[in-house]
Amino acid sequence: MNIPRIYVAGHRGMVGSAIVRNLLAHGHPASHIITRTHSELNLTQQADVRAFFAAEKPDQVYLAAAKVGGIHANNTFPADFIYQNLMMQANVIEAAFGNGVKKLLFLGSSCIYPKLAPQPMAENALLTGLLEPTNEPYAVAKIAGIKLCESYNRQFGASHGVDYRSVMPTNLYGPGDNYHPENSHVIPALIRRFHEAKMQAAPEVAIWGTGTPRREFLYVDDMAAASVHVMNLPAATYQQHTQPMLSHINVGYGEDMSIAELAHSVARTVGYTGHITFDTTKPDGAPRKLMDSSRLHSLGWQAQVDLPTGLALAYQDFLKQEPRTA
Repeated sequence: MNIPRIYVAGHRGMVGSAIVRNLLAHGHPASHIITRTHSELNLTQQADVRAFFAAEKPDQVYLAAAKVGGIHANNTFPADFIYQNLMMQANVIEAAFGNGVKKLLFLGSSCIYPKLAPQPMAENALLTGLLEPTNEPYAVAKIAGIKLCESYNRQFGASHGVDYRSVMPTNLYGPGDNYHPENSHVIPALIRRFHEAKMQAAPEVAIWGTGTPRREFLYVDDMAAASVHVMNLPAATYQQHTQPMLSHINVGYGEDMSIAELAHSVARTVGYTGHITFDTTKPDGAPRKLMDSSRLHSLGWQAQVDLPTGLALAYQDFLKQEPRTA
């Protein structure tokens, strides 16, 4: 049996490392998983990426590498976010095609959807309205990644057997997350704040906003499992559930919760017993962001890790990283 050589781009990131964990856990030999750190291979450099693919000749590619950040970073460095993501995607996809890679999975983001997309957000909401201004450059790059995959399929699917697919995750959390005090997303930020409040015996923790916005959260190892599931679907099955120019697949947990409910869940996980208040002078953001994952469910995949379980695992990860998160 031929064991595919799999290149995981972005293997040190939260999702990329989870994909590597999933492959190893399901018996894929480490010798057939190809990785490179950023210092070993800068994916924005076209010649270097082409040389890497020519030398390594992978059979499959998981494109999980990206420049990512929160609202502050996206607002401050918009040129970096659009340029670096466009270059990485274009270089990897073109080099993959040029070196005979038939199967590639591109990982996007839920920010591809319009700011005012109907809830829950279905795949066909793409390109139907204006994007959220703060992360528009990043979203445009991710949309371009989807369209790169679709365009290579349309032009080279029949002649070269190209089968490049895209998955769009909801808000992810879990091992490998970023717990930076200013630049992290909501779950790691709350884990850090409640942990520090517990350590300092602080009587109260104030959360930004009213606590009423609703968000959906997916444990990162579920995202990795969904990615491997979609990659390995038979081509006929994938094509039956997608369209040539609407081929991406949402990956969500399937339920959302209010930020207030989330805050109390994180506090319970961390063991913080003080008072939780809400600073209503601070912004709330969008009232709701929920993915419609019915397309993926019809393809035979469901999330397995519920929030209490996932938060406990995320907190264990934070405690391991704590000296580095100061």
